[in-house]
Amino acid sequence: MTAFAIVGHLARTDSGFSINDLPGSGGRMDVLCRCVNASLFLSHDLRRDVDCFLVLLGPPSGPKTIRFSGATVRSLSPDERSAAALIKKVIDVPCGSEFREVADGISIRKGGLERLLSEMPFGVLDESGEDIRKAKDLSGAFLLSDHLNFTEPEQALTSACLKYSVGPKCLHADHTITVVHNELDRRINGWQ
Repeated sequence: MTAFAIVGHLARTDSGFSINDLPGSGGRMDVLCRCVNASLFLSHDLRRDVDCFLVLLGPPSGPKTIRFSGATVRSLSPDERSAAALIKKVIDVPCGSEFREVADGISIRKGGLERLLSEMPFGVLDESGEDIRKAKDLSGAFLLSDHLNFTEPEQALTSACLKYSVGPKCLHADHTITVVHNELDRRINGWQ
């Protein structure tokens, strides 16, 4: 099982955003939607062994985490608007501290990064980390930030995590996920 968690620093925590303006009214929800697609989609299939967590930190209602499960998700097409429509569908549903499945394969709960880090060991995708191609063992869960760097409190929370770099250049979050998938696929299929 592989997991990706993306911190959306400005991403709205209610449905008060327009699907026609994901970068603006959604607080860069476009970045998160592209990450969902990069995490779950193959050319003509889904990666059924992947979960994608979106940690929403924007206004108005405090941190929420949405989980897309590749094993059970339905009605998801490989475009930003499709993922955004599903997020809008689940984001206002009353939820507590445990994940509540609201649509097939999509769950939501209150809480953010600290809770997620306490549940599974994440490797942080960071330019200063160990080259992913040279890393002996890779964690099965990867954490990355949206278009903004991790804040100082987030850096403190992740200080004990292994750090991996996908290359010498800073990439978009969704591209980074694709590179990680490629490296994991190569290892699974013996392409070292």
